[in-house]
Amino acid sequence: MRPLTDTVPKPLLPFMDRPFLHHVLDHLGRYGVEEAICSSPYLESAFRSFLGERTNAPRVTWIAEEVPLGTGGAIAGARGLLPETFLVLNGDVLTDLDLGALVARHRERGAVATIASIRVPDARPYGLVETGPQDRVRAFREKPQEPIPGTVNAGTYVLEPEVLDDVAGLAPVSIERDTFPALIRSGRSVFSFRWDGYWRDLGTPRAYLEAHADALMGRIGPAGPRPLIGAGASVDPRATIGELVVVGAGSSVGPGAKIEGSVLHPGTRVDPDASVVGSILGEGVRVGAGASVISSILGRGAEVPPGASLEAVRLPAG
Repeated sequence: MRPLTDTVPKPLLPFMDRPFLHHVLDHLGRYGVEEAICSSPYLESAFRSFLGERTNAPRVTWIAEEVPLGTGGAIAGARGLLPETFLVLNGDVLTDLDLGALVARHRERGAVATIASIRVPDARPYGLVETGPQDRVRAFREKPQEPIPGTVNAGTYVLEPEVLDDVAGLAPVSIERDTFPALIRSGRSVFSFRWDGYWRDLGTPRAYLEAHADALMGRIGPAGPRPLIGAGASVDPRATIGELVVVGAGSSVGPGAKIEGSVLHPGTRVDPDASVVGSILGEGVRVGAGASVISSILGRGAEVPPGASLEAVRLPAG
């Protein structure tokens, strides 16, 4: 997601009308979760304002990482706050996963770890989860080289505190590459929970744009207004704005401008007769009059000169 993530942590990138992490936390709140523990070593200071604007359940406890600890190390760092069965979620996955059913299945099986899984048409970016009878996890297979369908780790787990017994504190550990394989080798009860609902990893620009289209069309939750125009945004009535567009708060779109299949973060400016198609514009970006931006990603504060033409470009923050 660079250059967007050069200045904004991925979980805080705008999704629809607010930072994506709000959506993850609100999903937890709908299932009665009262406390969430968050941690990130990257651009940690950016989370302070985010935490200050949270008003809904769950309440958030922040744990600092002075050095990157990986997924397992970060969880182990919260060991003292996890006295009973707990959930772990990746901060960049959009899903309608039934967390209540996931926890219930975990408890029915007496598992130490339950891994939500999802079938995808192309497993290359994720690697495969190999299961046996009753969905017991046998192994994590390496990412396939060819585009094949398969069942993959969906990035949501239910764990018992004992899973952390052998995880070193304050040391980098991957729960996927280190902890889970060790549990499986030792014969511990690690199970898969297959989910057939909505799931999308927002780790690429294409996935990010597709997730917005899904949200606007009502494929996850109620359909939103199409296009979605943020608070305080100004769109000239002579501009052409497609249905699958998000115009961030405080942005402006001038007369004769055309926006299609794109997401504009807050405070962007698209001048008269400019065109933005299939692109993501970071906060405070300006596209000059008559310029064209196609299939491109523009970092925070970047400027496109009047009349310029960009296609398949990643423009760093200005």
